[in-house]
Amino acid sequence: RLKTWENIFKQMLINEKEWQTIWLDDSEKFVKVIDQTKLPHEFAIKDIKSSDDAALAIKDMIIRGAPLIGVMGAYGLMLGLKEDPSDENLERTFIKLQSTRPTAVNLNWALKRIYNLVKVCPLEERFETAKKEAKLIENEDINMCEKIGDNGLEIIKKIALNNKSKKINILTHCNAGWLATVNWGTALAPIYKAHRIGINVHVWVDETRPRNQGASLTTFELKHENVPHTVITDNAGGHLMQHKKVDLVIVGSDRTTIKGDVCNKIGTYLKALAAKANNIPFYAALPISTLDWDIYDGVQNIPIEARCEEEVTHISGLNSKGYIEKVRLVHNECKAFNPAFDVTPNELVSGLITERGVCLANEKAIKKLYQK
Repeated sequence: RLKTWENIFKQMLINEKEWQTIWLDDSEKFVKVIDQTKLPHEFAIKDIKSSDDAALAIKDMIIRGAPLIGVMGAYGLMLGLKEDPSDENLERTFIKLQSTRPTAVNLNWALKRIYNLVKVCPLEERFETAKKEAKLIENEDINMCEKIGDNGLEIIKKIALNNKSKKINILTHCNAGWLATVNWGTALAPIYKAHRIGINVHVWVDETRPRNQGASLTTFELKHENVPHTVITDNAGGHLMQHKKVDLVIVGSDRTTIKGDVCNKIGTYLKALAAKANNIPFYAALPISTLDWDIYDGVQNIPIEARCEEEVTHISGLNSKGYIEKVRLVHNECKAFNPAFDVTPNELVSGLITERGVCLANEKAIKKLYQK
């Protein structure tokens, strides 16, 4: 029997305490974030006091995940206006933040929203106006992700009804949980909702090389939510699908085109191919801020960020003395290529889980869902 949803805590947990990834400090003059580069071995809070701090937090992946990058961009522009509300600095800060991560469309969406609002404001009102709008974007992200969870939960419920008392095995790639948003997450939100009402779910967690966001972040989240999970190598997913050990694949998205092509962490495309070959439903979960209304063909037109070689040639972990240490995996002269994302064509996507509902991954369905 499933538990009712009323009176169940609304935020995500770390050591039984409710958290979100980003928030204004008590003075509302700067921002605090969970430093994700230190997880899962160390839990640390980092102060973001300037637009430069915000830009580095995005670029160096202190915070990451398309929705959270958008929220940080909004607060970064706010911090820039606190430093200097002039038109010149507004333009300079906008360009600086926009350049930090070129693939995730949420960043540009949030920056333009703040920019267009404050551009017409008197200089003395710009900081407060930007702060109010950034806080609104933060709250909207929480609400959208919770609705994504509700809508995705219906998919899991249907699978659970068909499977009777059987465990539901869900495979996910990278980290699209609450650490990639402000709260709840996208791909993991339906899983949290399902677990909290008593559905027997188990998550196969791709390690997600090269930065290991699955192994480091997704497992950290699932542990603290007490969701059963197992980490696997990125190449194990197809094998598990062949042997009927996966009931559903849910991933996030950094940019989804109007046609329904899904750009996500590198390796997502291969999971979609394996899911299609084995008749396993493959869904992408995303809010409206991740939709790119200007791009039709994602494979040809979405810019793919190429990150530094060191993410591939080296790996970080906890050494025997309890310190986080980076070690080299390859010989000193070895070159590496590190595309951060790939694009899954819409014909491989069973559907999109959004805050408005679940729709097919095609232009007609997406426009109908967001016709207002």
